[in-house]
Formats: sequence, C-alpha cells, structure tokens
Amino acid sequence: MNLPKQAIDFFRNQGCVIVSTLDKNGYPHSACKGIVKIEPEGRVYLLDIYKAVTHANLIRNASFSITAVDEHKFSGYCLKGKARIIKAEELSPDIIKAWEDRVTSRITQRMVKNIFDKKGHPKHPEALFPKPKYMIVMDVEEAVDLTPPHLK
Repeated sequence: MNLPKQAIDFFRNQGCVIVSTLDKNGYPHSACKGIVKIEPEGRVYLLDIYKAVTHANLIRNASFSITAVDEHKFSGYCLKGKARIIKAEELSPDIIKAWEDRVTSRITQRMVKNIFDKKGHPKHPEALFPKPKYMIVMDVEEAVDLTPPHLK
C-alpha cells in the first residue's frame, strides 16, 4: 500500500509511537517504540530493544498497528497491517544507518532541551540503547487518518 505523504511526514516527526499486538488470549497489548524508517510503499521499520511482550506476541500473531497523535494539532494516524521480526544480520546497511541516525538525533534533541532548562531524564537513555539484535518490519495494509472530518 502506498502511504499518503501527510502520514509519512507525520510519523517521521514522532519521537515515539504506540504499537499494538495481540497477546496469547487475544487481548491488545500496547507498547512504545521508535520508528527507524518509513517507506512510501508502506513498509515501516521499528526498533524493539527489549525482546519482551511485543516480540513474543509477534511470534504468535503478525497482526500489528502503529498509532500516533498530536494532541495540540488534534490530528493523528493509525497504520494497520502485518509485522515480522528481522534479525540484525539480515538488515540492510541503510537500515542500520537509519537506526544510528535516529538515536543520534534523539540524543541531540534531549541535550538541546536540557540546555534550555527543560530537564528530562538525567541519564540520556538513548545513549544506553544496545545495538539492535532485530527490528520489527511492518507492511501497512490500511492507513487511518484520526483527524475528525470537520477539522480537516
């Protein structure tokens, strides 16, 4: 599926997104993840560094969604589709570079905010991220614009 340019731009500007999978009982599980790369053809690469519930859920069921909202602009998107786990050694060098660039950008943004007295976490958590052992790759089947119609 080709993603609308507005959706791509919206997700590229998000520090993190909420992803949802289905647990072993069929209930939704939501977690915060970072988008590494989003392609216009509808492929999204996400970092998952903890290999916990989201990972286990994807092994059982490929159903996946990504949601992000901008409360101030009263807009957002939900991407729905299927996801899979790709081992780090199977990732192309440009995806690994995109991950490194994303982490560097997040560290820089945190430092700039701290300089202007908007103190966040004191340990710069992004600097502590391990190298990815795998990434989640989602193939988008549906993009839902969450902006209320009367506000578009």
